[in-house]
Amino acid sequence: MHKASGLLMEVKKNKMLFLMLAPAVIYFIIFSYLPMGGIIVAFKYFEFDKGILFSPWVGFKNFTFFFQSGQAWLLTKNTILYNLAFIVVGVVFQVGVAILFSEVKGKLFKKITQSTMLLPYFISWVVVGSFVYGIFNYEFGSLNTLLKAWGIESVDVYGRPYLWIFIIVGFYLWKIIGYGSIVYLAAIMGINPDLYESAELDGANIFQKITYITLPLLRVTIIIMVLLQVGGILRGNLDMFYQLVGNNGLLFNTTDVIDTFVFRALNQQGLDLGLPAAAGLYQSAVGFIIIMTLNYLIKKVNPEYALF
Repeated sequence: MHKASGLLMEVKKNKMLFLMLAPAVIYFIIFSYLPMGGIIVAFKYFEFDKGILFSPWVGFKNFTFFFQSGQAWLLTKNTILYNLAFIVVGVVFQVGVAILFSEVKGKLFKKITQSTMLLPYFISWVVVGSFVYGIFNYEFGSLNTLLKAWGIESVDVYGRPYLWIFIIVGFYLWKIIGYGSIVYLAAIMGINPDLYESAELDGANIFQKITYITLPLLRVTIIIMVLLQVGGILRGNLDMFYQLVGNNGLLFNTTDVIDTFVFRALNQQGLDLGLPAAAGLYQSAVGFIIIMTLNYLIKKVNPEYALF
């Protein structure tokens, strides 16, 4: 009773803050928590006429198609490694771009550059996939057209799987670098300017100020952003992988992730919603374990850096 009255007093005291928070809370309740009841689809053979509750129960049968396919380890490894690459490369370049923007003095140049770098984020992966095909097509792609003009032999990019590791990571970086740098730029703008002025009085150059002031004060933001991304480390970006690679079987061992495998399985086996539900539950469960473990370890080292 005491806790309830304390909560009511807190709401009454900060009612405007709670009112501002309400839309976000309602959004997550409706679109994140209520749909969790549909998790039982992962253990059923879904039939549209019977719905979620009355569809036949099949237990763990929906999970067997994934683990008995012989691709479970490869798909899990690809998904984790690609996401690790996205996190590491993304953080390095986003922080670097944010620091560069913070040092640029010309307001007009800064606005134009930021807008230009932000634009790719809003371009659909369907359009990006068309760009990629137009660049790397063996017969009439711009890359091979240029190589032929220089008297160099054409490169069959779609026949060399290892190249797609760099292509996928590169285009992912190109698309998110501008948008992702906004968070770090906001954190940099929040650093007390007196620290930089004191460093200048002590004779510090720009690189020393970045090394000893900016980066240490960005550490908490970087760790929190990494932890948030680690939670989805077993989720591949279906739009990106499918639009860039398509159904090229030569590239599957290198570029296939859990999401693309499930998508193809659905196309081949029909609309059995239990299959993607099982794969999604597997991804969510493993991701939950990973982020809880990392958060626990970080909390042991420094509680201020943990999410909770």
